[in-house]
Amino acid sequence: MITSWHKSSYSANGANCVECRGNERMVQVRDTQNRQAGHLSFSASEWKAFLDEVRAENL
Repeated sequence: MITSWHKSSYSANGANCVECRGNERMVQVRDTQNRQAGHLSFSASEWKAFLDEVRAENL
């Protein structure tokens, strides 16, 4: 089952936010201010690789 959409805690002012939802197999991401535009889907391993790069400040 996919979780409900949630916004990052780093998006305090709401100006440039994304929302995520997912499960152990996949993650979906969408623009908070343009929800009707749809979402991007990533495998759990792709999302983990992305987060690892962000945390290592490589992106």
